[in-house]
Amino acid sequence: MEINSILPVIPIVAAGLAAIGIWINGDKAFWRNLWSTVASVVAFLAVISMVPAALDHKIHVANILNMGGLTLTLRVDDLGLVFGMVSSSMWLLVNIYAIGYMEHEHAKQRFFAFFALSMFSAFGIAFAENLFAFFIFYEMLSLCTYPLVVHEETEEAMKAGTKYLIYTLGGGGCLLIAIIITYFVTGNISLDSAGIFSISDGTGLLRALFFLYLIGFGVKAGIMPMHQWLPSAMVAPTPVSTLLHAVAVVKAGAFGILRLVYNIYGVDLMAKLDLGTVLAFIASFTIVTASIIALRQDNLKRRLAYSTIGQLSYIVLGAALLAPAAAIGAMVHIANHAFTKGTLFMCAGIIAEETGVKNISQLNGMGRRLPLTMTAFTIGAFGMIGMPPLAGFMTKWYLGVGAGQSHQPIFIMVLVTSSILNAIYFLPIIYRAFFAKTTEQEDKVLKRPKDRLRIETVWMMLVPIMATTAVSLVLGIFTTAPGLPMSIAKLATAFLVGGK
Repeated sequence: MEINSILPVIPIVAAGLAAIGIWINGDKAFWRNLWSTVASVVAFLAVISMVPAALDHKIHVANILNMGGLTLTLRVDDLGLVFGMVSSSMWLLVNIYAIGYMEHEHAKQRFFAFFALSMFSAFGIAFAENLFAFFIFYEMLSLCTYPLVVHEETEEAMKAGTKYLIYTLGGGGCLLIAIIITYFVTGNISLDSAGIFSISDGTGLLRALFFLYLIGFGVKAGIMPMHQWLPSAMVAPTPVSTLLHAVAVVKAGAFGILRLVYNIYGVDLMAKLDLGTVLAFIASFTIVTASIIALRQDNLKRRLAYSTIGQLSYIVLGAALLAPAAAIGAMVHIANHAFTKGTLFMCAGIIAEETGVKNISQLNGMGRRLPLTMTAFTIGAFGMIGMPPLAGFMTKWYLGVGAGQSHQPIFIMVLVTSSILNAIYFLPIIYRAFFAKTTEQEDKVLKRPKDRLRIETVWMMLVPIMATTAVSLVLGIFTTAPGLPMSIAKLATAFLVGGK
């Protein structure tokens, strides 16, 4: 049942007003931090307030404007609500982290203004009722995150930003063409049903159009070989890396692929055209190849970047298997990856800020210098590997069950292979931090300054990683059991059985 509500508008307006407020008087730290913090809290509360109605099979809808039959409408179904919950909760935490991290950085006013605009776009993507609205917010996200990618203003940063724009705007062009063709073929671009197309629209056209959509969404989702922009973007400050990988950009791409499978084509049509199997093999190739490349990366953020490329394709694989359990795994992984990978990137930022160390080969003994940070990193790494009872294990369990439901056990082997590779590139980091012997030079780097009256780092950077780590610990139990309140699995089940 749909209910007219202002709630879907509030997170978007809060982010937009924060960006305006920061742009006007954000040169003063008090007002800049106030605007961004209040907006993130308001957005979080507005999104969470929609959960009880969603669990009662009610969908919040808000009509914004109508332009010649093309409407800008917000509609919060269960899938959009999951993305909205993840985005709002991570914005709240990453904002606190960014305030501490950016304390000694330049251009803070610009940074926080575009950070808020990025969240404005992310909420729009999550709640877009049709492809027209989706596209507007999707392209805004590309433009709003560009100043964040090039924030350092170095030659390397500018090259990374140029590559980022070429890839994302190129993908956006493919998406626009696909949407226009969809409108002319069907006269319908709404995302409120289990499929816009029918087999009568022509199998050749539908297959070609599917790959056009896949390019449009796959660029941001980091599907290989459209992933090249993502490791390069690691030149940006750590809060940006966290935003790109855990909250907005890459999740927007993966979310778009879920919309493609469940709302644009629909499970039945995907099966008739054999597109699910094709997509599953593309996802599997990305999962395994990105993990192999991650093994060769000494720079910590680049290893995490390639890990993200592989982990995002778990979401794609979950959609591609066209099985109920796999779909639940995909939706759970939106949250799991956000909190877990967000933890890892923020830990990498603390390591770099406090010790200047950016490479894995220099992490020997880091657990003595930053015990809380490296403990959080260890828990996050275990989550990525898929160790029980963390949510990463639940993701792979659901995906494995889904592979069984779809009678494609080969993809269980992909998950096993991926977990082994995850362990191979994460466990050496943990070993170095806690067990490796250190040299005299390394001991000098690890020595804590005597004049510090703080624990490891400023509290604004430490508290968010403790929070995301805690969520990672309980997510496997609290949000995956369908019988529990506020359960992502419960929302996923409702989405699959008709709560779209």
